[in-house]
Amino acid sequence: MRLGLALGYWGRGPDPQHLELAREAERLGYHSVWTAESWGSDAFTPLTWLAAHTSRIRLGTAVAQMAARTPTATAMQALTLDHLSGGRMMLGLGLSGPQVVEGWYGRPFPKSPLTATREYVEVIRQVLGRAAPVRLDGRYHAHPYTGPDATGLGKPLKSIVHPLRADLPVLLGAEGPKNIAQTVRIADGWLPLYWSPSRTELYRAALADARDGFMVAPMAQARVCADVAEGLKPVKAMLGFYIGGMGHAARNFHADLMGRFGYEAEARRVQELFLAGRRAEAIDAVPDAFADEISLVGPRERIAERLELWRRGPITDLLVLAPDPETLRVLAELTG
Repeated sequence: MRLGLALGYWGRGPDPQHLELAREAERLGYHSVWTAESWGSDAFTPLTWLAAHTSRIRLGTAVAQMAARTPTATAMQALTLDHLSGGRMMLGLGLSGPQVVEGWYGRPFPKSPLTATREYVEVIRQVLGRAAPVRLDGRYHAHPYTGPDATGLGKPLKSIVHPLRADLPVLLGAEGPKNIAQTVRIADGWLPLYWSPSRTELYRAALADARDGFMVAPMAQARVCADVAEGLKPVKAMLGFYIGGMGHAARNFHADLMGRFGYEAEARRVQELFLAGRRAEAIDAVPDAFADEISLVGPRERIAERLELWRRGPITDLLVLAPDPETLRVLAELTG
């Protein structure tokens, strides 16, 4: 099980520790470093900055939002960074949800998310393969565009730049069972948002047909600390925000996922409190047990014991959200 460092996205501004953490992760032998985006900082610019200040560590987006760019624009950014970094780029993509797609990007959320995702990946594969001009008779990502307001002058084009790698890895963030099953068919890896090493049966059927080399790379908050309850507070804060605020009361993929973990009533309660403006109560309502099973928090000995559970499943890469160099070092020692 390889280690990756997940840096997420910015809050009020750039985190001055991110570059230090990425360099330390590279020094410790971490395989990869990952950036993300929501509705503020983008994923590619910080990753390019990290690429310029490192030399070996792989570079991934976990995740770049599909609604933020056309598939060809995403392919352009990926192939450009792959060249600049010497072939270190891994492209992680996510569809996001209606709240973000329609509220932030001002675009309709696809009625068929599976089809939209499949077409998006297909266009990127064509760009990176560069075997011919991009053509797709798609419902969401037609190339050339042939909609009712088209000029009819669109021309199939092939990238001017020769991609460094036609097989640049494409990974997908997927939560629902059908989405995960499609990810296994069309992508090079899966980026689970939450992973419980004690509930691997939830993923067994979807991953049954995964080919050799398929990446399973979940994120987990990690922190070496004496007080487990104190260490879980950031995990609960993250869960409260995602479950309560990252979606509509009637359609929240994160809340649905928590429900599949056996916490359906608790997830709805978190939603109710968060949407009522009672954010502190919403965070408190996140069960400690749920926060604990998807993270690695506590003294070194406790983390070592729990890490063995993560090793037993199908995980190939553990992407840790770690706030300090000590935690990075301890995890490197425990997995080395």
